[in-house]
Amino acid sequence: MLTFVTGNKNKLAEVQAILGDVQQLDVEVHEIQELDPHAIIKHKLDEARHHSKAELIVEDTSLYCDGLKGLPGPFIKWFLKLLGPAGLAKLVIGTGNTRATAKSIVGYSSPSGEIEFFEGRITGTIVEPRGPDKFGWDPIFMPEGFCQTFAEMPQDQKNKISMRRQALDKLKTHLRSR
Repeated sequence: MLTFVTGNKNKLAEVQAILGDVQQLDVEVHEIQELDPHAIIKHKLDEARHHSKAELIVEDTSLYCDGLKGLPGPFIKWFLKLLGPAGLAKLVIGTGNTRATAKSIVGYSSPSGEIEFFEGRITGTIVEPRGPDKFGWDPIFMPEGFCQTFAEMPQDQKNKISMRRQALDKLKTHLRSR
């Protein structure tokens, strides 16, 4: 059975809504600080293999803001911890360039430890916070072509267009083709 390594119940629910029967492995894995999200994911998978030899998946989502020359990127967790969504929005809006790209990379490890990566991305803009503040930077990211932030969208609509959805769809296709 596919096992998602996460302590985040919101991410787990989103993954289960997309992939179906996925179990959770809620273990603390050390997350290295690195500009390369593939290195972060590989490290997470290597650490998780100490706890399970099942088929494992981990996910890392980054937010690249054009006005901040690509920051915060994979450091989004720390920017949110220090600034919160409103502070990050204020910083980005202050640059005059609110374009942003959200990327999710799902790392898959077979029971033998072979690792593969699946990426999804969506472009949009950073806006003043709108909607419930319950899932990271969702209140400040408005996907291109929409007038709602991720936080304002019904969950099923967000799940249809999100970068995580794209990455998980690629993983699903890969798993079916084996």
